[in-house]
Amino acid sequence: MKFDVNEISSLIKQEIGRYKSEIDVATVGKVLEVGDGIAKIYGLENAMAGEMLDFGNDVVGEVFNLEEERVGAVIYGDYRKVKEGSQVRSTGNVLSVPVGFDMLGRVVDTLCRPIDGLGEIKAEGRRLVESNAPTISERQPVRQPLETGLKSIDAMTPIGRGQRELIIGDRKTGKTAIALDTIINQKGKDVLCVYVAIGQKESTVAEVLRTLKEHGAMEHTVIVSACSGESAAMQYAAPYSGTAIAEYFMYEHGKDTLCIYDDLSKHAVAYRELSLLLRRPPGREAYPGDIFYLHSRLLERSSKLSDELGGGSLTALPIIETLEGQVSAYIPTNIISITDGQVYLQKSLFLAGVRPAVDVGISVSRVGGDAQPPAMKKVAPKLRLDLAIFRELQDFARLGTDLDPAAQTQLDRGYRMVEVLKQRQFAPLSVGEQIVSLLAGSSSVLDDIAVSSVSHFMEELLLWMKLEASEYIDQVNETKDLTDEMKESVIAAIEAYKMIYRFSFGG
Repeated sequence: MKFDVNEISSLIKQEIGRYKSEIDVATVGKVLEVGDGIAKIYGLENAMAGEMLDFGNDVVGEVFNLEEERVGAVIYGDYRKVKEGSQVRSTGNVLSVPVGFDMLGRVVDTLCRPIDGLGEIKAEGRRLVESNAPTISERQPVRQPLETGLKSIDAMTPIGRGQRELIIGDRKTGKTAIALDTIINQKGKDVLCVYVAIGQKESTVAEVLRTLKEHGAMEHTVIVSACSGESAAMQYAAPYSGTAIAEYFMYEHGKDTLCIYDDLSKHAVAYRELSLLLRRPPGREAYPGDIFYLHSRLLERSSKLSDELGGGSLTALPIIETLEGQVSAYIPTNIISITDGQVYLQKSLFLAGVRPAVDVGISVSRVGGDAQPPAMKKVAPKLRLDLAIFRELQDFARLGTDLDPAAQTQLDRGYRMVEVLKQRQFAPLSVGEQIVSLLAGSSSVLDDIAVSSVSHFMEELLLWMKLEASEYIDQVNETKDLTDEMKESVIAAIEAYKMIYRFSFGG
């Protein structure tokens, strides 16, 4: 039996071609340059933007730039393990992270690997780090409040579940403290929290962890840490990873979640560094042209889902640090235009002892009013206006201007309301306790209490109410409403305690 050589060779070629098409052959490239968390790679002809790359040694990266002759990539992890001339493999997948309930109470890095020394985390699945925001038809209006436990915010700039509320202010004005108070206040309220630290000192993250543990808040919280010692790439991807963790709880289990990004000004700087290293053209203040899209595609993922999708929510509290109160700077104005309101913290108020140092003049909530409890709507409708008028009268009084008796009464009451709104750190109040405090401040009960004694009076009043008249606080907490009869009863109880206070403490 004779064999045709040409026929045999063609059959072998067909088998080889069929074999190549059946198995998944990874595209391989070669590292031309590496440094500062980025790599220039030759090859990878079929690479896609956003595709994950395998550099070996447990180091992964992501395709950022698709150029004519090479690929620009960012490296997640220790880029010092990547050497020039080493091989890179494309994976055909986009960047994803492990997610699951086992993450609650843990500290993880950008790739959701544990860094707290408490062992491995059992993942329940994986989610894409970058995913599409819900469409309009997949959302529903924000109607449910997310209480921070802070009187000055819940009364004047309320936040709803699914809202995006910016916390903005200079360095060391209490921005992170407000975020931590909000996390602590979610204890027992079935809200799962994700705190993302971007470019913070490791000691700061350790302090956050200690504070949350002390107040029993780590049970419902995940900390995603991309400290200042990490590469710019790790800092860039951290908020998206944190959002992916929260989205797992929201989409898969219908949970209400809260994401805190501390802070997005450092996130923008990390992205600027990556872009300049990859030779992307600089724009205003050397930020790349797509810096707005960087934050809009992150914050648009916050929403209140429709009932058909489980009714879960993702509330975002991004933090921005300003320089000498410049709210009109490039990054702050970008994020103000994306979010649904802002809580502005003023340095002069903070230094004057007003904590939290909320400036009611430019702080606003464009959504949360619809989600405010009815009791709060009845007690604090004019609070913002009264405080704004008080600030004007205060300026007049400083000039030595004589005020008529009505204006003087309003000024005196304003001083007392400022004292009422002061609050110690990490001591959030329930809705009932806030209502009692605001009723005391807005009525004439405190008019004959010395301004210097108001804070002490309020602390003692709440302790007494919890012991002797807890039914008022409990009823407001349960019903979230305040009838006229109950309002009169609460004011009468405050008047009754005032006599006890005078007898016990004087003043």
